Amino acid sequence: METLVKSTSNPVKLDQLSINTIRFLSIDAIQKANSGHPGLPLGAAPMAYVLWTRFLQHSPENPHWFNRDRFVLSAGHGSMLLYSLLHLTGYDLPLEQIKQFRQWGSQTPGHPERKLTAGVETSTGPLGQGFANGVGMAIAEAYLAERYNRPGFEIIHHYTYGLISDGDLMEGVSAEAAPLAGHLKLGKLIYLYDNNHITLSSATPVTFTEDHVKRFEAYGWHTQSIEDGNDLEAIDRAIRAAREETERPSLILVRTHIGYGSPNKQDTCSAHGSPLGEEEVKLTKKKLGWPLEPAFLVPEDVLLHFRKAIKQGEELERAWETKFASYEKTFPELALELRALISGKLLSGWDTGIPEFPASAKGMATRLASGKIMQAFIPLLPGFIGGSADLNTSTHTELKDAGNFEHPSMAVGDLQGSAGGGWSYAGRNLQFGVREHGMASISNGLAAHGGILPFCATFLTFSDYMRPAIRLASLMKLKVVYVFTHDSIALGEDGPTHQPVEHLASLRAIPGLTVIRPGDANETAVAWRIAIGSTKGPVALILSRQDLPTLDRKKFASAQGLHFGAYILSDTPNVEPELILIATGSEVGLIVQAKEELVKRKIAVRLVSMPSWELFEAQTAEYRDQVLPSAVHTRIAIEAGVSQGWHRYTGDRGEVIGIEMFGASAPGEVLMREYGLTVENICTHAVALLNKNRHD
Repeated sequence: METLVKSTSNPVKLDQLSINTIRFLSIDAIQKANSGHPGLPLGAAPMAYVLWTRFLQHSPENPHWFNRDRFVLSAGHGSMLLYSLLHLTGYDLPLEQIKQFRQWGSQTPGHPERKLTAGVETSTGPLGQGFANGVGMAIAEAYLAERYNRPGFEIIHHYTYGLISDGDLMEGVSAEAAPLAGHLKLGKLIYLYDNNHITLSSATPVTFTEDHVKRFEAYGWHTQSIEDGNDLEAIDRAIRAAREETERPSLILVRTHIGYGSPNKQDTCSAHGSPLGEEEVKLTKKKLGWPLEPAFLVPEDVLLHFRKAIKQGEELERAWETKFASYEKTFPELALELRALISGKLLSGWDTGIPEFPASAKGMATRLASGKIMQAFIPLLPGFIGGSADLNTSTHTELKDAGNFEHPSMAVGDLQGSAGGGWSYAGRNLQFGVREHGMASISNGLAAHGGILPFCATFLTFSDYMRPAIRLASLMKLKVVYVFTHDSIALGEDGPTHQPVEHLASLRAIPGLTVIRPGDANETAVAWRIAIGSTKGPVALILSRQDLPTLDRKKFASAQGLHFGAYILSDTPNVEPELILIATGSEVGLIVQAKEELVKRKIAVRLVSMPSWELFEAQTAEYRDQVLPSAVHTRIAIEAGVSQGWHRYTGDRGEVIGIEMFGASAPGEVLMREYGLTVENICTHAVALLNKNRHD
């Protein structure tokens, strides 16, 4: 049996030798770490091998080559399968890193992490997320291809492949993303399903007995089934057939055996998430004809075989650059635009059309201001695409005359919901339907693909449906803009199910997410400039349903202060403040009115607008102390949400006026009054707190 690891010119033996190299690099790493998931690499190695050596167009020495095929390991628990492939094909992932699997500071964490490991397209592991990310990547490819390709110049032309598991298909997010992919006819999306009939704690007949083929056919997918996951030629034929299917995404169901080759653990739950154990590793190597020693063996012929990917990638990339050079000469404006998108650079002057809003006591809802601002900058942001969870008219996020992203076959009949500009893959309005979780995860895929600056929108209370994807966007530092409207109990009659209370605190708790709740139309304009210009990760804009006064910036500080997260909106002339009132969003208007009343009582009041905690915390200690001087102990923060977290800014001698219970169904102004968000209540608390602190 050991003849398989010796030098061979037999391509069949080389295939099998290569597959077993993937398997045992994975198993040795998992065993050394005494942690990990051996079942998937053992069972899925053949299909991954066929895809990576016969179809995947990539450039290992330049993982960011733009026209590469994308590969998503949605079943991220099988990370060692991906790390083995990356190492073998020549990515910057040396064998030493394979040996450091799941260890502190290594490039081989327990689940794949984007930017940490060369060649990892998206962070996966929370099941279903990678499935939806891949849909976003396929949308990005289709949009860019339709916008920039010209006859004879297929500058954008690549596939999105994925390896998915039963867990991915059981998670609800896949049931949101899959039908949308089918509806959009994303023919360059191809998923291999590791159909091994085993979950972590049971077998799929216990919980997952649906007809997967019929399910995905109903979604509008092209489906194929392979009965033997070790049949390389069957896998090859299926992938070729999937590539030839241009108007349906493809699902290839591959019957595999979890823990393949393990005498005692194949087809058992114990192969899923625990190392095989030293004795079982030996037995598995014996069964598959692999030397017991040394560990981490890579036969020379296998390495040479896999490393052909380096030269192939260089040739692919060079041919693409040559074609792009000709494209630049023929279509210079398009090429300039596309180069900017690929590099992530904004076109000069993109924000020059953003309006400055005049002072107005009536003002406007910040959701309405946001819609006007979006319309002003979209002409110079060609990569800015997105949509809402069927709430365009409520969130004001429809991009006028920008078209709907749809397969061209949809451009027939009297379709409702068109934003103008037609129906095609060049449309910039994504009709997500009522699918918040899928929407957010697809947006992550759009951002991870590159060339796209995605946004998505819904009511703030429904951010709960999106939280797993928002967390991952923050982890990956993806540039996604979330537009959350209807930001408080002030939305009114729809009642507590639709009224966010704890949501601001919940979003602020996510590391890396910048949350901005602007107080008027001009702060909203600055918030959008920050969101578009941000390079640090996702941004959540929190916007009102109700009208808010547009402040007179001749009397109050410039809205540009929002860049600092918090700024002195109005101060006390010639004297030190006795009291600091801090607010965000709709409550900024309340503290402006409250100051007028308190000044009549000879109280020196400073007003601070604090639309973003994250931006404020990024400032110097000196600046933060300038805005909130430690000598001023009497501080009140006012926000229509739970008070959690605000005490860091009010201190032990300060106070928070917030909402510590769910809302109710009534007109918004009634609710604000009944919950104490009034000028009168603010003034009452201010005077009482001042008197208390003066006597302490």
